[in-house]
Amino acid sequence: MNENITEYPHRWVILKLPNNLYKVFGTWSGGYLDGDRWKLNSGIQKVEQDNNFYYFFGYSGSCYKCHKNGYGINSSYGTGILNKMTEQLNGQIKVLEDRDDWSDII
Repeated sequence: MNENITEYPHRWVILKLPNNLYKVFGTWSGGYLDGDRWKLNSGIQKVEQDNNFYYFFGYSGSCYKCHKNGYGINSSYGTGILNKMTEQLNGQIKVLEDRDDWSDII
């Protein structure tokens, strides 16, 4: 499974978009030389998990490895990006509550 990992966000949430499309919104905290960043996957096609991580496989072939304790947005940067996306899509994006099993969203 590890050879397929393309993204490993520091923090993450699952977004529900119109037509029951679910996506991973991942954020990374920057350091001295690089800034914060974010990415939105292409849509969740498959979910796997182990003791510590969820593996969200996207339609583009990406795999987001998300730590089970990393759910949420902990920066004003990530919150600002999410708010802007929600505003632009007239509130059609919903941030889902954390759960123990994400396999039922596909």
